[in-house]
Parts: sequence; structure tokens; C-alpha cells
Amino acid sequence: MLAIEGLTRAEKLRMMEALWDDLAHDKAILASPSWHGEALKAAEKAIASGQADFVDWEIAKQNLRNGKA
Repeated sequence: MLAIEGLTRAEKLRMMEALWDDLAHDKAILASPSWHGEALKAAEKAIASGQADFVDWEIAKQNLRNGKA
């Protein structure tokens, strides 16, 4: 079995992406928890008020791989 502790940050992120991609294509439908809706509303409010903005997903992933938050 693979020891997670021995993976680099980039390897861990790639593993998470692979897991998420697999789950996203799973035929089983899972209900989102109620806090998801609340988080989306908070994000929409932050965007509308100028307190947050969007980052392209590919750029965000690259930033995470490079250790940038």
C-alpha cells in the first residue's frame, strides 16, 4: 500500500484530482449537504461585493502545485 506521508504535495494533489474525477463520473447520485448551498450563497455575495474574484481552474491547480495559496 502507498504511504501518503511519503508523497510530495504535487503527487497528493494529482491523486486528489484523480479521485475527484473518478467520483464525478460515478453513476451513483449523491445529495449535496445543506452547507454546500450556504457556501455557494456566501461565495456569490463575496463576488457581488467585490471581496472575491474568480481564478481559472487550471491556474488555481498550478498555483496549488507550486505551493501558492
